[in-house]
Amino acid sequence: MSADGLPMVVPAQDLPQRVRIHEVGARDGLQNEKMTVPTEIKAEFIRRLAGAGLTTIEATSFVHPKWVPQLADAEQLYPLVGDLGAELPVLVPNQRGLDRALALGARRIAVFASATESFAKANLNRTVDESLAVFDPVVRQAKDAGAHVRGYVSMCFGDPWEGAVPLHQVARVCKALMDMGCDELSLGDTIGVATPGHVLELLSLLNEEGVPTNVIGVHFHDTYGQALANTYAALEHGVTTIDASAGGLGGCPYAKSATGNLATEDLVWMLQGLGIDTGVDLGRLVATSVWMAAHLGRPSPSRTVRALSHKEQ
Repeated sequence: MSADGLPMVVPAQDLPQRVRIHEVGARDGLQNEKMTVPTEIKAEFIRRLAGAGLTTIEATSFVHPKWVPQLADAEQLYPLVGDLGAELPVLVPNQRGLDRALALGARRIAVFASATESFAKANLNRTVDESLAVFDPVVRQAKDAGAHVRGYVSMCFGDPWEGAVPLHQVARVCKALMDMGCDELSLGDTIGVATPGHVLELLSLLNEEGVPTNVIGVHFHDTYGQALANTYAALEHGVTTIDASAGGLGGCPYAKSATGNLATEDLVWMLQGLGIDTGVDLGRLVATSVWMAAHLGRPSPSRTVRALSHKEQ
């Protein structure tokens, strides 16, 4: 699949030369599906994503099947993809989840906190401070086992119950995760309400609070069509880790106003036009999302997938 040499490469000044895409489609994307995708299809999806050049692919989540039944096959899935060569982070909610992940050889772990009390209660059934207390020994044990640990922070820019989220509230949770020993953070715009100035303000505050840009990733949802604009703002600030979901899959089962993640294809199209290296073969990635969309029984919401796949018909 191609676009006849497009997009034309026109670099912008003072942007990173390379970006690492943290692909979340196989986990964050599929966890919100009404249908349960067969384990082998998930494994093939991850293999195809790796074949398209993605080097960090979030594989699954070791949560209790009651809460996320779509990912109940974590023990069966991980051994099918563990030898791909790509980094395969997994989410863990607690000590039990960490033990399950480490037993299968996972060495990239993610924990997921909230910047707001309402979402912490809805997603974790705990207060913010209670959830941080649960994660502290999990992060420390993961680090002792030699694992790389990512800390997700949800509701960084707005909350469906609480509205606007004070920046200092977000910074407090971010600092707590870093103090535990997290290697990186992912700032989540869970309901997609961020705008570029808001993004820059939060990133600047985190720097002032001692959180360096090189440990920060951003995770935007496209609810209001702002995901690429917000990504560009983060690039201007120097962020080089961007979360995205192949085909724009995903949402959040605990926040009904959350729509799909930033589509990886849309992100790659923009980055290619800016001359920023990702290592991703856009044609193979589009083909992968078209393939997955067929299994899900609906077209991909990604504009780039639709545009490039239409050209091939």
